[in-house]
Amino acid sequence: MADQKKPLPDRLSLNPRSEHFDQDVLAQGVGIRFNGVEKTNVVEYSVSEGWICVPAGRSLDRFGQPMTVKLKGVVEPFYEGDEAGAEEEKGPGKNAEA
Repeated sequence: MADQKKPLPDRLSLNPRSEHFDQDVLAQGVGIRFNGVEKTNVVEYSVSEGWICVPAGRSLDRFGQPMTVKLKGVVEPFYEGDEAGAEEEKGPGKNAEA
């Protein structure tokens, strides 16, 4: 099943009106790790430019779409079934020494 997955794009959006929207990739479950922390509310990301867009509270623009804030940092996209399981196996305290 891992061979059937498309490579993750450099830029991806959840908005179907965007040119960076890709239903096939999103259907496989994409997760985002931003500055080492897994984020669940990412609307759009760009790996090469190093940013993510997240909703800015509950505010909406004049078209009824959520307003977003662009955060800059290290962006690491992954398929949820692949690396999420590997992180759980390692655990947070496995590398720490007493």
